[in-house]
Amino acid sequence: MLEGDGLAVIRGERLVFSGLGFRVEPGGALLLIGPNGSGKSTLLRLVAGLVRAEAGRLSWQGTDALADLADHAARVAYLGHLDAVKPGLTVAENLLVWGFRERIARALDTVGLAALADLPAKMLSAGQRRRLALARLALRPAPIWLLDEPTLGLDTASVERFGAMLAEHRAGGGIVMAATHLPLPLPGYAELSLA
Repeated sequence: MLEGDGLAVIRGERLVFSGLGFRVEPGGALLLIGPNGSGKSTLLRLVAGLVRAEAGRLSWQGTDALADLADHAARVAYLGHLDAVKPGLTVAENLLVWGFRERIARALDTVGLAALADLPAKMLSAGQRRRLALARLALRPAPIWLLDEPTLGLDTASVERFGAMLAEHRAGGGIVMAATHLPLPLPGYAELSLA
């Protein structure tokens, strides 16, 4: 279980949010909603261990999730606004650090990029780059997926494939926490409004 209690973040001189709480059980999904600038991305970055909380506690299975950042990093897969694609590498080479070649082939097939495995990543469209970023989720055995606008640039078929990935992750007890302005293929989710 992932739980936040009384969380507060200050960025610069601005209070982004305070007194924030949530709870996500294994197999659960929490959608972060609210206008631009409300703190959705900041909350995801806090849960990822990339932003420090001014107050409150983040717990994983009842213990302080951020007490050991290396342990926490092993249980989190974070997808931010940027796709983190190296244009000088091929599509498959962009995933080599995350898995062995046979696993990479399956991950690329999952996101519909198997036919482009040997193509230089600089040739990909914006939607294809996003799908390549999503392929990392298929390679990373992390129980917590933190997703910031994950469907940005995706076509309808890609969103459907992504929905299958989300369902499989949750069926295995994985947790999804996502910030979005658009509907996600994520049945049975809870909402946290940062309006």
